[in-house]
Amino acid sequence: MDMTLDELFRIAVDRKASDLHLVVGLPPIVRIDGALQQLSAKPKLTATEIRSLLNSILTEKQKTILENEKELDLSYELRGAGRFRVNCHWEKDCLGMVARVISKDIPTLEHINVPPIVYDLLQLQQGLILVTGPTGCGKSTTLAAMINHINIQRSVNIITLEDPIEFVFTPIKSIIKQRQLNTDMLSFGNALVHVLRQDPNVIMVGEMRDLETIGTTITLAETGHLVLATLHTHNAAQTMDRIIDIFPPHQQPQIRLQLSITLRAILSQRLIPRKEGGRVATREVLINTPAVANLVRENKIAQIKSVLQTSAEEGMVTMDQDLINLYRKEEISKETAQFHMLNPELLD
Repeated sequence: MDMTLDELFRIAVDRKASDLHLVVGLPPIVRIDGALQQLSAKPKLTATEIRSLLNSILTEKQKTILENEKELDLSYELRGAGRFRVNCHWEKDCLGMVARVISKDIPTLEHINVPPIVYDLLQLQQGLILVTGPTGCGKSTTLAAMINHINIQRSVNIITLEDPIEFVFTPIKSIIKQRQLNTDMLSFGNALVHVLRQDPNVIMVGEMRDLETIGTTITLAETGHLVLATLHTHNAAQTMDRIIDIFPPHQQPQIRLQLSITLRAILSQRLIPRKEGGRVATREVLINTPAVANLVRENKIAQIKSVLQTSAEEGMVTMDQDLINLYRKEEISKETAQFHMLNPELLD
């Protein structure tokens, strides 16, 4: 085999790909601006070749975890190229890999064009801010920009819980402690239970995956900490439902009450094609005003949509409104805007 994994990583970076895929029977594949492209100059990969490529970056401990658990997440740094979030897995009794390319530079809030209200939210001393969206929509990038903004503006102790560590922060005004699953902590839930002993001001939870993590995250936000976290949901109302529904029915009234008190905002985003090439984020922003908190407490989540549509002065924006704004700024085409809108007739 005449190629190395480092060589493939460099190709992914040079082509500005977001992901690199290794699949048995296919050449290496990169995702560029959301579309998959085969590296046709490279040969189709065999199971033996993929195992050899992966073994070149895995420790003996990681190889054992991959054999026993059939999944492995890790971060990998290639000098001069950047960092990669790597997932190794089994598929049809063969190894496969997907690597997410992580930018060497932590983006600024200005660069990723977050709404003005986000700057105000990051001055808060406590509460829960959620960044949601499907896989590959830039949630980690948005969180990193938010954390680094706090790092530049405030003198606080920031603790991140990640799987794996993606962007590596350099302390500026803040202390930043980055903890990685399996190497620095046993589980998100376990780390969250003990994090209060570490004198945190700001806590970032890479992903709220289960009941224990969600419950503890909400409680931490209730006890005087600013907590930033992600969830795989498509909009604000679905996010509320997902959080509440993961709890048993007898606990749901208590969780609705906690959520109504601790939640500060939900940013739901997705990446869509930019008119001039590349991709741009479109976002729905829900701010937990007294009206929203009341709907959460009374289990009237379905009515949140109408509050979103009529609360622009509070800093809120629906996905449709943001898509219209991007179209009017000539960042996206009318066809792209209408394709992603719930009510495309608004642009007719």
